[in-house]
Amino acid sequence: PGDRRGEFLEPVREAVTGRLRSGWADRGGAIVARRRLVKDIRANLLLGWLAKNFPGMPIVLLMRHPCAVVSSRLALGWRDNLDETIAQGDLVEDHLLPVEGHIRAARDPFERHLFLWCIDNYVPLKQFRPGAIHLCFYEDLVRNPEQELRRLFTFIGRGFDEAVLGKLGRPSPTSRRDERPSVDGWRGRVDGERLERSAEILGLFGLDGIYGPETGPDPTGALALMGAGT
Repeated sequence: PGDRRGEFLEPVREAVTGRLRSGWADRGGAIVARRRLVKDIRANLLLGWLAKNFPGMPIVLLMRHPCAVVSSRLALGWRDNLDETIAQGDLVEDHLLPVEGHIRAARDPFERHLFLWCIDNYVPLKQFRPGAIHLCFYEDLVRNPEQELRRLFTFIGRGFDEAVLGKLGRPSPTSRRDERPSVDGWRGRVDGERLERSAEILGLFGLDGIYGPETGPDPTGALALMGAGT
């Protein structure tokens, strides 16, 4: 997190200050905006570094059941980048030494994506104390959207705007046409053997306290990991 090399800082500074312009970065953005929301599904391992180098920027970590995430990635034909991830020496040294052998032994595509999910969520949970970032869960947003959105507004220091509730049924630009919000739609794509193996792999990281065979989640499991990292 303390790495302040310009080759890393400057590209990210362009993104968080709004100077980065591209067709991809500008998708869904207003022509004139007063605030900026940066969404990145591949930046979890950067969150500690972002907090250190861009203090004061609110950070939200959204978690979803690993089986839902993994089954979706496989359905989309996504290739895993587990080899590239485990090749980062500092990352392994700081966080992954106790589980390195298990990660390197993974061959099944489902397991490889599952290990990536574990790494992507375990590392930021260990890097932050409770309350330093806003932790929310996809399943809670689907079941209790108003309650969860009120919590989010409080974290970012804004009064709750009732108008957002009227926009909940509007699909995002990245949604697939055949996809509807669901907390357990993944169950038909994950058999019992993989579900059992998922519990074993999550247990290696202590993440089984958050998500288990049931849909979950249990926020106390996440807070326990965050507290253990302080």
